[in-house]
Amino acid sequence: MPVTTLSSRDLNADLGRAKRAANDGPVIITDHGKPAHVLLSFSEYQRIIGKQQSVVDELGLPPGIEDIDVEFPARAKCLARSTSPDVHSRYERHLRAAQGAGRKG
Repeated sequence: MPVTTLSSRDLNADLGRAKRAANDGPVIITDHGKPAHVLLSFSEYQRIIGKQQSVVDELGLPPGIEDIDVEFPARAKCLARSTSPDVHSRYERHLRAAQGAGRKG
């Protein structure tokens, strides 16, 4: 998958070229020589976000309860009760996702 790099100026001058390039792979758009944005085809965007699930989806909770507050026990207590290594890795993913969501606010 080829990666194309365009400056903001080049993007503005030839948007069609950028859109065509995005059909083949990501287009990195730079501002003052530094990567600032990525242009993707919609199908590639959907492929990427399709792999991500919310905590509600991962836990198999019914739809419509996304707004509930959940407090996780301290890491050591939670992992001590865990009998499956799979539970440990899922807990770590959820913990990272929750910490990342807190930064977006």
